[in-house]
Amino acid sequence: MSAVPVAAMQALASRYGGWVALAAGAACSLAFAPAELFPLAVVCPMVLFLLWEGAAPRRAAFLGLAYGAGLYFSGTYWIYTAVHVFGKAPTWLALFLMAGLVAIMSAYYALVGWALARFVPQPSLRRWIVALPAAWVLMEWLRGWVLSGFPWLEVGYAHSDSPLAGFAPVGGVHLVTLASMVTAGAAVPAIRGTARDRATAPVVAAPAWTAGAALQGRAWTTPAGEEIPVAIVQGAVPQDLKWQDDHRDATLELYRRMTRSVLGTRLIVWPEAALPALAHEVGPYLAQLWEEAERSGSDLMLGLLRYDADNKRYYNGLLALSGGEADWYYKRRLVPFGEFFPVPSFVRSWMRLMSLTYVDMTPGGDDQPAVDAAGQKVGVTICYEDAYGSEQLGVLREATLLVNVTNNAWFGDSTAPHQQLQMARFRALEAGRYLVRATSNGITAIIAPDGSVVKRAAQFVPEVLQGPVRPFSGLTPYARTGNWPVLLLSALLLLAPAGVAAARRRRDPP
Repeated sequence: MSAVPVAAMQALASRYGGWVALAAGAACSLAFAPAELFPLAVVCPMVLFLLWEGAAPRRAAFLGLAYGAGLYFSGTYWIYTAVHVFGKAPTWLALFLMAGLVAIMSAYYALVGWALARFVPQPSLRRWIVALPAAWVLMEWLRGWVLSGFPWLEVGYAHSDSPLAGFAPVGGVHLVTLASMVTAGAAVPAIRGTARDRATAPVVAAPAWTAGAALQGRAWTTPAGEEIPVAIVQGAVPQDLKWQDDHRDATLELYRRMTRSVLGTRLIVWPEAALPALAHEVGPYLAQLWEEAERSGSDLMLGLLRYDADNKRYYNGLLALSGGEADWYYKRRLVPFGEFFPVPSFVRSWMRLMSLTYVDMTPGGDDQPAVDAAGQKVGVTICYEDAYGSEQLGVLREATLLVNVTNNAWFGDSTAPHQQLQMARFRALEAGRYLVRATSNGITAIIAPDGSVVKRAAQFVPEVLQGPVRPFSGLTPYARTGNWPVLLLSALLLLAPAGVAAARRRRDPP
C-alpha cells in the first residue's frame, strides 16, 4: 500500500482512534451469542491491531482501554439488570459495580497494548501473527482467574459454530482464541505490510481454518452405555416473585406438579436454587418427592440452597437422590457481590440497613468427586462455573455425563443466558460428553458431545424438556492436559519476538 493512504489512516487513527477502538469493542460483542457474527471476532481485534501500529506505549494502553470498555459495556450490560432490577441495589451502586467491572476488564487490554508497544514496537510478521495473538491468549487466561476471574467474552467462544471450534477438544477455548487471533494478526499486513508480508500472512493463517474444519469430524470419546431418558424441569418463576412469601407455596406446587408429570424418566433435573427455601425448611416436601421418584424408577438432581447448622454456613448446592442415597455437590466458584461480599463490616451494616443481601455463601471443596445418578458418574457445575473450562477437568476421568444447573432469572430478557449457553457448548465439546443444562427460565438445553444443541426449551415459560442422553467415556486431548500446553506455547511465542527485538536493540543501538 502506498505511503499516502497509510499516512492518512495514521492521521485518522491519531485523531479519532479512541472512538474507533470503542466502536470496535462494542461491535465485537455481536460476535457472541445471540447474534453470533463470528467474523467480527477476527475483524474487530484486527481494527485494534491497526490502531496500535506506531502508537507509543501510553497511547496503545489508552486504545486498549477504549476497546475493552466498548466490549464490556455492550456485552455485559445485563449486570445492571441483575444488580438493580432484581437485586434491588440502588441505581448508583449498580452503575458503580458495573463501571468497576468494565474498568478492571478494560485494563487487561490496556496492558497488552502498552506491553507490545514497549517491547515489540516494530511492524513485522513476528509482531502481527506471533506476539499479538500470544499476548491476547495469555491476557484472556489471566483475566479468567485473577481476583476470582471473569472469563466472559473470550474471543474463542464466538467460534462455537465456526470451523475453529474443532480445536476445542484439542486445546480448549484458549487454543480457539489463538487461532482466531493469528487470523486477525494476519489481516494486518494487507494494509500495513510489505508485498512479501502480504503474501506470507495468508499462508500462515489459512491452515488453521482448514485444520479446525478437519478436526470437527473427529470423535475423541466413545459411548459407554445405552441412552438415558432425561427430563429437565424449567419452572420459569420470575425472580421478583420467587422469594415473596405469598408466592412460596405456588412455586413448590409448580415444581411438584411438573416433576410428577415425568416420573418414570430415568433422570429428572431441577435448576439452581429452584425452590424459595433452604433444603431443611422443605424436608417433608423433598422426602415425599424422593419416595415417589424411587417407586417410579427415577433419580432426582435438585438445585437447592442449604444451611449447615453445625458450622453455621450457607451453601449453593445440588442434591442428587439416587438408589436410596443422597449426595451433595456444593458450588465452588462463587459470584463476587452476588454470593459473597468482599467488604468490611461497616459496609455490611449499611447493606443490612438498605435491605440488601449481605450474608456470604461458603464455597464447596475443590476436590469434590462426580455424583451418582441414573447409574452414571455425573460431573456437576452450578451457575457460571461452566464458564471455566479447567473447573471440570478433575472429574472427567470418572464422569460419563455432565450436568449444569443455573438460575438465569437474574438477567431477564438479555444476552446473558445466550452467552452462557454458548460457553456451556464449549464445555461439552472440550469434554466429549453430553451436557444437561437446567435453567430457571431459560435457556434449558441438552448439548451433544460435539457442542451442538440437541434440544432446547423456550425461554420464560414453564416447560419440561425431555430427551435422551448417552454416557461417554475416554478423554479428549484437552481433558488430559488442560490449558497448560497452549499457555506454554503462547508464552514461548510471546518471548521470541521480544527477544529478537531486544537483541536488535543491543546490536544496533540508536
